[in-house]
Amino acid sequence: MQSLARFIYFKILGWKLVGSFPDLDKCIFIVVPHTSWVDFFFGTIDPSGLQRANQFHCKKSLFKFPFGWYFRWMGGAPIDRSKNSDTVSAIAKIFNERKEFRLALSPEGTRKKVTQWKTGFYYIAKAANVPIVMVAFDYGKKEIKFSEPHFPTDNKEDDFKTYMSFFKGVVGKVPAYS
Repeated sequence: MQSLARFIYFKILGWKLVGSFPDLDKCIFIVVPHTSWVDFFFGTIDPSGLQRANQFHCKKSLFKFPFGWYFRWMGGAPIDRSKNSDTVSAIAKIFNERKEFRLALSPEGTRKKVTQWKTGFYYIAKAANVPIVMVAFDYGKKEIKFSEPHFPTDNKEDDFKTYMSFFKGVVGKVPAYS
């Protein structure tokens, strides 16, 4: 399945890979911009060819019939965003309990244009002591771009400048939301 997906995206559709898919057992992938449901399918491709599974979290309404089984099969876990729960600690605990865990999420928290990212990914990475890998699906250049792993520091403002800089000029599937 992965080979077919890579063939379609990279050979037929002409997408390129910029940077390297990290050879890490644990990390958080932040994917920006998230402007379309199509982004999900890019996120399920393992461009390294190593067949490594990635996990993701998204709103629990996606896990209802008829697609819930599919999202769980793909490595997804539902998040109830209506509760005031300690999601950061819960996910950090998963990182600490597992030998291998790679979490992919969108700090935008939606497919619409936002002015400010959600910060949970940053605090999860700090609590679990895992690096953040930035991933851009640039539809303008037909590139999937990976950063080097970045461990968050104690300077959140500078870290976010680094993250924003990586995604500067990236065009999403829906450019108006980029």
